[in-house]
Amino acid sequence: MPNFVARGSGIIINIASVLAVAPEISGGAYSGSKAYVLNFTLSLNRELAKAGIRLQAVLPGATRTEIWERSGMDLENFPSSMIMEVDEMVDAALAGLDRGELVTIPALPEIADWEDFTAARLKLGPNLSRDHAAPRYKTV
Repeated sequence: MPNFVARGSGIIINIASVLAVAPEISGGAYSGSKAYVLNFTLSLNRELAKAGIRLQAVLPGATRTEIWERSGMDLENFPSSMIMEVDEMVDAALAGLDRGELVTIPALPEIADWEDFTAARLKLGPNLSRDHAAPRYKTV
């Protein structure tokens, strides 16, 4: 990153997972680590955009890789309609990068769904830290 900043350009692609935004599907440690990758990418983007550095977080779903064997999980337990081939996932991620997406979810049909999710999250911002508890917490 320091070299990118010095040069005034560069691209950082971080691989997270759809579990970053759907922790109910899997264990807490894995989904939590993927949420960290997503949040880290979003924060770095804010910090580094003016330096000419582009960031992307890729959130793939189940992808046919060797991680399944190493984790002791059987990919065959998932419906085949949920499993993307790795080459297709990578192609989609690079297409998302070419489109300028900060977050790419290769299987998500409508980018508007992600944009709506982001807008809802950002709408919370002004009310996340206030000098008093919300009125609903002050009733008996």
